[in-house]
Amino acid sequence: MDYLKAFIVGGLICVLGQILIDKTKLTSARILVFFVISGCILGGLGWYQKLVDFAGAGATVPLFGFGNSLAIGAMEEVKKVGLIGAISGGLKATSAGITVAITSAFIMALIFNPKEK
Repeated sequence: MDYLKAFIVGGLICVLGQILIDKTKLTSARILVFFVISGCILGGLGWYQKLVDFAGAGATVPLFGFGNSLAIGAMEEVKKVGLIGAISGGLKATSAGITVAITSAFIMALIFNPKEK
């Protein structure tokens, strides 16, 4: 049942992105930024955690989950070290994911030969 919930919630997030691409003039980059900022706002308000508790990876893997991780990390670090934690907390909470993304992109760029259109 957990897999089904994750699939449905993750799929609905993807459907939302596809609708935004099809029905608006927003670029993909702006939609991705919208997703991250929405995750930050929902995480900061404490609403996104309820979705994470329900859907698990279906809610944490998409970009909303990245924004949520930024917000949660920043709030926890602010409690520990003060205002500077608003910057360092988000970076600490998401540094592993960012490192994997950059490293994977670098390795793929070395393996494959990109072609211009």
